[in-house]
Amino acid sequence: MIFVLFMKSITILGATGTIGANTLDVIKQHQHDFAVIALTAHRRVERLEALCLEWSPRYAVMADYEAAEQLAQRLKKRQPSVQVLSGPEGLTKVASLPEVDLVMAGIVGSAGLLPTLAAAQAGKRVLLANKEALVMSGALFMEAVHQHGAELLPIDSEHNALFQCLPYQRLKEQTLEELGISRLLLTASGGPFRTYSISQLHDVTPNQACAHPNWQMGRKISVDSATMMNKGLEIIEACWLFGAQPAQVDVVLHPQSIIHSMVEYIDGSVLAQLGNPDMRTPIAYALAWPKRQTSGVPRLNLIDIARLDFDAVDFERFPCLQFAYDAMSAGGTTTTILNAANEIAVQAFLEEHLRFTQIHKVIETTLSLMSGRAATSVDIILEDDARARELASEIIEGVIVNGQ
Repeated sequence: MIFVLFMKSITILGATGTIGANTLDVIKQHQHDFAVIALTAHRRVERLEALCLEWSPRYAVMADYEAAEQLAQRLKKRQPSVQVLSGPEGLTKVASLPEVDLVMAGIVGSAGLLPTLAAAQAGKRVLLANKEALVMSGALFMEAVHQHGAELLPIDSEHNALFQCLPYQRLKEQTLEELGISRLLLTASGGPFRTYSISQLHDVTPNQACAHPNWQMGRKISVDSATMMNKGLEIIEACWLFGAQPAQVDVVLHPQSIIHSMVEYIDGSVLAQLGNPDMRTPIAYALAWPKRQTSGVPRLNLIDIARLDFDAVDFERFPCLQFAYDAMSAGGTTTTILNAANEIAVQAFLEEHLRFTQIHKVIETTLSLMSGRAATSVDIILEDDARARELASEIIEGVIVNGQ
């Protein structure tokens, strides 16, 4: 009797980030099941070089052209079999390679849109850790998924939890209402400033904002968690993933981050997915789906945890959350504008050009000065993204010049 072992081949977009590191950690536990075909990064040459030496992928891509040249020179002597590519073209190529089965979309921000969309258009199983693909181009992205037969599996712990609690396969044919679902409940830790007063938020530093109490994340996402814009983007993402209206998605504060999300049914049942706050759980689930595999995450000990707390969201303290609800309701490129303004404002805060409490003001002003339009093409989305970034930068410049 002959046994044939089928390995799944994978491209990891954003291999040097937190999602990439956790993905490789899970794959390391199941090396006979996965083959790493391509690894990508933005500018972290030394880190991607180390990963290439460890994993021997066929392709390595640096989004930055100069970084790609440096990597090529480094690998020429040490790992010449790795083909080094660069820029958006290189990212798009490795996301749509015929020999690739899975694409981990772990690039943070709008830079991940085009390669993630390319993976969907190539009919891949897309493991979506990049919120912006849906926030910026939800309708177009979901159309590509359906038209090209791609599989879209969410990696965000909240959406992965919903995925596990929903009859996901039936959602392709039936609405939430038809399935007897009344609400999707996203849990939120509240970040490091959950108990801060509005006056206390005035002088917080980037390092304080990035010190998340439960999760290890990149700096941009950590700031989004502190403003709760991260949860706002997740509301938009949940609407596209599960065919929900904004009014069907609620947020509840849950500081322990043990319950990752819940689904409420019309009969009064609430299904929840629980687990330790570790991204390897949703990553392992998506890599092996519909099967399950070990992740390396310690078992959840409810006796040690002892209690689970919940609270309502303070929209006055976290105005970014309401912006997301309003943008999703407005539709079109309004969510693109929201995302672009947020990325610019967060970067300015991290560079200490902007106060934490000015982040939401930049976003609000950008949205008030720029109207969204029908997101009928990628070009329109990218045009509004670029214009919103310019506008947000001008607003920040005005704040700096005027010393506000």
